[in-house]
Amino acid sequence: MRRDVAVAHSTPPSPPGNSLSCSVLVLNRLYMAVHVVNVRRAFGLLCRELAEVIHFQQGQFATYSFDSWRELGELLAEAKLPGDDWIRAVNFEIQVPRVIRLLRFDRLPKQKLHLNRRNVLARDGHICQYCGRHFPTHALSIDHVMPRSRGGATTWENVVCACLTCNVKKGGRTPREARMKLINSPVRPKRNPMLSMKLNDPKYESWRAWLDGAHWEVGARD
Repeated sequence: MRRDVAVAHSTPPSPPGNSLSCSVLVLNRLYMAVHVVNVRRAFGLLCRELAEVIHFQQGQFATYSFDSWRELGELLAEAKLPGDDWIRAVNFEIQVPRVIRLLRFDRLPKQKLHLNRRNVLARDGHICQYCGRHFPTHALSIDHVMPRSRGGATTWENVVCACLTCNVKKGGRTPREARMKLINSPVRPKRNPMLSMKLNDPKYESWRAWLDGAHWEVGARD
């Protein structure tokens, strides 16, 4: 049977295009979280029978192949829940899975947490750590609490999210010298900050079963 999942458009209740922007948690064969991928990548793995869907329903988890997941979608399509995301393919609709499991991959999760701009902004919630205001990504910068010009290192404990205005105001001074108070002291996060942001979204609540208590990083492949 041809598994044509070429996307025509998203289906309500999600706004157009929103379903394709969702993320899917990937488990290895041993049920350990190893990656976060986009919807296209997830369906590609399912169609090639390299993965199965892990779905939480009626208080327990159930597994589905691509075909059985599609069949379940046909039954549920008439009673879509507000938190679900759906994709309309050429001849059918299919629900976006939240978790999939690789059938032939049993490597362990990555142990390294990358210190980069995206993760620092995510850790600080896109909130300037000096003025306390929320800003879009393009209006934010990374500030060294102890300036690099004075020996400040680029570490989790010495970098914060700062708006452009506050960064310029602080300049090459310490917060005390600039009479600017940090809202939160910077610390190394226990898990990938991007994952923490996802877990604050109710639609990814099912991820907690695989991530709570885990302090390693899950590699993102969106």
